Amino acid sequence: MKKQVVIIGGGAGGLELATRLGRRYGRKGMSVTLVDCNQTHLWKPLLHEVATGSLDAGIDELSYRAQATNNHFRFRIGRLDGLDRSNRTVHLAAVTDEDGLEILPQRSLNYDLLVLAIGSITNDFGTLGAAEHCVFLDSREQAELFRHNLLNAYLRTSADPHPLKIAIVGAGATGVELSAELFNTAKELTSYGFEQGDAQQLEVSLVEAGPRILPALPERISGAAHQELEKLGVRVRASTPVREVTAEGLMTATDELIEAHLMVWAAGIKAPPVTRNLDGLEVNARNQLLVNASLQTTQDPSIFALGDCAACPMPDGKGQVPPRAQSAHQMASHLHRHIRKILDGQPIPPYVYRDHGSLVSLSRFSTVGSLMGNLGGKSLMIEGRLARLVYISLYRMHQVALYGVTKTILVTLVDRINRVLRPRVKLH
Repeated sequence: MKKQVVIIGGGAGGLELATRLGRRYGRKGMSVTLVDCNQTHLWKPLLHEVATGSLDAGIDELSYRAQATNNHFRFRIGRLDGLDRSNRTVHLAAVTDEDGLEILPQRSLNYDLLVLAIGSITNDFGTLGAAEHCVFLDSREQAELFRHNLLNAYLRTSADPHPLKIAIVGAGATGVELSAELFNTAKELTSYGFEQGDAQQLEVSLVEAGPRILPALPERISGAAHQELEKLGVRVRASTPVREVTAEGLMTATDELIEAHLMVWAAGIKAPPVTRNLDGLEVNARNQLLVNASLQTTQDPSIFALGDCAACPMPDGKGQVPPRAQSAHQMASHLHRHIRKILDGQPIPPYVYRDHGSLVSLSRFSTVGSLMGNLGGKSLMIEGRLARLVYISLYRMHQVALYGVTKTILVTLVDRINRVLRPRVKLH
């Protein structure tokens, strides 16, 4: 009988794992099933470009069903709803349409090996008004919502001499990249006839509770990015905790109101709350599943977790693996490499995170970052055109994992053609 491998979550790690397992074992004694609540995949680090219209998600997204057919695994649409560990059964919630009408009933899938790769969502830390007044960038739908709100805001203020004010809470990679991309969009909208599109009529406030932006990266990279943002006109507000969000803007801990027409919350992550109801699996305060060095959950060796939803310890015991796309990619590769041993009940070597550095794109204006993050404990800082090329190559590597080299070359060629044929930003 074929071994049943079920992967919940079609993000970077989950989809890459399903694709590689399907190609290698899908017709050779293994049944691989990928479950996701969406029909299509979009690389999460690109959501800030969807939000500003720099990227058309309708062109760049990947169909799970087509990917499954081409790579010999099965796709099932659904959202994780529960788990029965004793019977090795995972439960999926009913699928409904936009009006709440049921399309598919609740279902269950049996597994021999379960991989949870359900990613993360934005953590608003219970801040009053954040959920009501801020846009989160956790999904394509949320990014599209912000883009529509942005275009409407430009239209609404077209006859208003006052600038359009946008506030972003959280100066991690998402907040920093979004703030720069907004100025690129402003310039492009001006060229397409938006009277209020000029960057001089845009005020972007980047608000960070900590003492500096990009706190997870080396200070010299943070400083370089800070300087570039200020050159663009971003109002960087470090050491500025937000205690409340209102319809008028952000209220800081010192009772200062940072006025804004549009607000984005990008300050921290947590795993989806469903992880707290998975038949006794251990989680931390951020809902992340506790796993050991082999990526097995602490309570069940037949259940693995990878990516943002996994709290995986670093080899030195100091902290845990950071929630980055490169972490999810490495974890997926580790499980793919040892899947036969896992299914045969044999021990596997521990997963060891390798920091290859970090890059932050400031739209077309600049890119800064470091390479070879743990090569002898040293890193090489890069910026400008070289950093931009390396940044783009990270996404191409993800596409190679999904499509293969030949198709990725063709997709890249199509992207270049679309830059000539289509508007530089999505205008509708």
